[in-house]
Amino acid sequence: MSYFKTAMLLAGMTALFMGVGYLIGGASGATIALVVAAAMNLFTYWNSDRMVLSMYGAHEVDVRSAPDLVRLVAELAGRAQLPMPRVFIMDNPQPNAFATGRNPENAAVAVTTGLMQSLSREELAGVIAHELAHVKNHDTLLMTVTATIAGAVSMLAQFGMFFGGNRDNNNGPGLIGSLALMILAPLGAALVQMAISRTREYAADEMGARICGQPRWLASALAKIDNAAHQVPNYEAERTPATAHMFIINPLSGQGMDNLFATHPSTENRIAALQQLAGELGPRAPSPPAGMPRGPWSRPARGSGAARGPWG
Repeated sequence: MSYFKTAMLLAGMTALFMGVGYLIGGASGATIALVVAAAMNLFTYWNSDRMVLSMYGAHEVDVRSAPDLVRLVAELAGRAQLPMPRVFIMDNPQPNAFATGRNPENAAVAVTTGLMQSLSREELAGVIAHELAHVKNHDTLLMTVTATIAGAVSMLAQFGMFFGGNRDNNNGPGLIGSLALMILAPLGAALVQMAISRTREYAADEMGARICGQPRWLASALAKIDNAAHQVPNYEAERTPATAHMFIINPLSGQGMDNLFATHPSTENRIAALQQLAGELGPRAPSPPAGMPRGPWSRPARGSGAARGPWG
């Protein structure tokens, strides 16, 4: 996602935020909303990684506490010509992963214990390569900022429902307008998220497949993750659904076919695109990472704060 598209998205989300403020409080409400949006964007820019990692209870690991995982990330980051990101583990049974951070120099990759339990080393390499593609494409800041603004739009719309419905039609939206505001404003913010999320996922799939060298590794991982995501709940994501688009697979529910309201492309379509890419690359595909760990995953060191599971 280019910086221009990022700027356009943020401008659109901010305009929506201001529009809700105007409907609630007139010109003064729009001004207040603009100031709040600017402050939120600035705060999110500098704190996006800490916000989302804390939200999901992620624990940072290093080469001593999770050596195989960290070395795999380092190898793939080198292949992607990226700085080494910080590595986190989330104690969550649902297999999933996301990347965050305001730029490649301040990026983080987080995986769940469920992901490490259910995937092979090759499949995990595909997932991590996908997340590094988000970092390389500068998607990570965009994902967190849109989640923040979309959540704020929803909260402001609910605020308008409680405080705007009692105002007369000359000064506020009234009861009917407040009901429409509560429904349409969050929907508009969600549509912006969903539209960019689908394009971003396809791009990260392709780049991630090229980084790890084997598109079928990622295709196999997506199939496994999608199947488990339908069966294993992610309670943290359920409490903060505005962050669902950050994960490699929707942590809330299955999407079915691509449509206007899907936060992710359909997994079947993504796998088909990766299979096609594998056919195009054929024997010309780059070799898999030389540093792929061959032994079992190492157990985090005692007292490291890393989540533990049977992958250790």
